[in-house]
Amino acid sequence: MPNFKLPNIEEEKSVLKTIRLKLTTLQKIEELSVKTNISMNRLFNECIEFALDNLVFNEDNKDS
Repeated sequence: MPNFKLPNIEEEKSVLKTIRLKLTTLQKIEELSVKTNISMNRLFNECIEFALDNLVFNEDNKDS
């Protein structure tokens, strides 16, 4: 799996959505945000993009 690296900030359209997060996930993102001085919003977006770019489908579950 490739390493997770934050790219340069790019201006893109954004939308407002409400999502539910596990408390432990939120705590990890908050901690990382403080340590790296990167906004939580940017971290969430980059983590989601990384996950989507590296998603591997299991052939057994492709019809589910």
